[in-house]
Amino acid sequence: MFAVDVRRDTRGVVFALRGDLDFHSAVQLYEAGDRELAPDRETGAVVVDCTHLTYCDSTGITALLKMYNQLSAQSRVLRLAAVPAFLDRLFALTGLNQIFSLYADTDEALAAHAADHGALAGGADDPARPSEEHGA
Repeated sequence: MFAVDVRRDTRGVVFALRGDLDFHSAVQLYEAGDRELAPDRETGAVVVDCTHLTYCDSTGITALLKMYNQLSAQSRVLRLAAVPAFLDRLFALTGLNQIFSLYADTDEALAAHAADHGALAGGADDPARPSEEHGA
């Protein structure tokens, strides 16, 4: 069973993923992203909380990349928080850890957005940072 819980506050929007993100469930993330990340809807930080993500296949990764591309087209940044070890390893092997901005938890990702807000106006972001679980 997969679920996307969307939480908004003054700092931004958090997509909390729970369960298996795969071929059958990716549509839920697509729909949540389309609904919450419309170009005319400024959200502040955009964070995907992976704390309770138990599995992610290539379709799930494609869904995350779609969200990344959607935000990049708006000069915004997608931040991934609490990426599980299995996914962190896959990101490292494929080089996606150089694309995604990775943080230990949601609070750290939200704080990074606040700290980088001035730099983001110029289209720049801090380099992707490997999560603490990454073990090359």
